[in-house]
Amino acid sequence: MGRSQSSMHQKIHLFWASKIPGLAATSPAPSDSQEKKPLKPCCACPETKKARDACVIEKGEEHCGHLIEAHKECMRALGFKI
Repeated sequence: MGRSQSSMHQKIHLFWASKIPGLAATSPAPSDSQEKKPLKPCCACPETKKARDACVIEKGEEHCGHLIEAHKECMRALGFKI
């Protein structure tokens, strides 16, 4: 992940940490080895992915639209076409 993507990821993390309780305690800082590899969709936006998945498991997909959309927005912000 390039320096600008790392900075963008941190900004996205801070944004979503203010929206989703419990995210502020997680660390968005990537290791040096991660910065050299391109970001894979499965590894992007772990905060919103975790919140989305937990909601779908506990409440069902029909009750988690806001978290599903939040994860999609995060993915789009990182350059993924969703």
